[in-house]
Amino acid sequence: MASPFPPTLATTGDSGGELSSADDSGDANSLLQSPGGRGLAELFDKAAEHLQSLVQVASREQLLYLYARYKQVKVGRCNTPKPGFFDFEGKQKWEAWKALGDSSPRQAMQEYIAVVQKLDPVWNPQLPEKKGKEAKTGFGGPVVSSLYQEEIIREEDKNIFDYCRENNIDHVTKAIKSKTVDVNMKDEEGRALLHWACDRGHRDLVTVLLQYRADINCQDNEGQTALHYAAACEFLDIVELLLQSGADPALRDQDGCLPEEVTGCKAVALALQQHMTGTT
Repeated sequence: MASPFPPTLATTGDSGGELSSADDSGDANSLLQSPGGRGLAELFDKAAEHLQSLVQVASREQLLYLYARYKQVKVGRCNTPKPGFFDFEGKQKWEAWKALGDSSPRQAMQEYIAVVQKLDPVWNPQLPEKKGKEAKTGFGGPVVSSLYQEEIIREEDKNIFDYCRENNIDHVTKAIKSKTVDVNMKDEEGRALLHWACDRGHRDLVTVLLQYRADINCQDNEGQTALHYAAACEFLDIVELLLQSGADPALRDQDGCLPEEVTGCKAVALALQQHMTGTT
């Protein structure tokens, strides 16, 4: 699935312009200091509810910004693994949330409310929200449009790659043992089961696939190996497992990139470099 966001999209919490914090917005401050004893948390909940009617006018950058702050308020510091290589929307959301670091829930609420007020300057939180059948709640609360709704695949429509992505080791193992599928079969993009297991961080499944003689250096349509995928997704334990099992870190993809050149993790890059040095 192609990413709905431009590659240059800013996702940090300190962006300027239309995403300024509540401290920089007079209108937002007037809401935060409104009479009647309305607490900040209650005002935040009102803003989250009101956003449902503003999804169509909010930019994608604003939705990401709001998503990150909603998660910071409801969950706290980002505590989930980075999504897989092909989960483009998931990675955008994760990076936006991760960028907030230890930002306080209070600050996140203030910034969230400020953006909702910018989207609808005449919003009055004291008025009840209109309910409609089109109101939707996306992943992470009422802050995300249907753009982020994750596809749900019916059981009868799943294929072996779906089970692999779900880390359904039993199903994948039975299919391979019964020879219903070839361990090295590929999808339309040339990705084998091993590519997908590495992409999703399923180490135990990677081990199983290697035990059934998965081609460890198999390349997809873009020339990337499972090692490229594990490195790009920063799964150090899987990178080390692949190297120990004979993966070739010197294989380049069609862009001429080595696995160590597609990762943003220093530990992963170092492991690949040390292995290259030790084998040359």
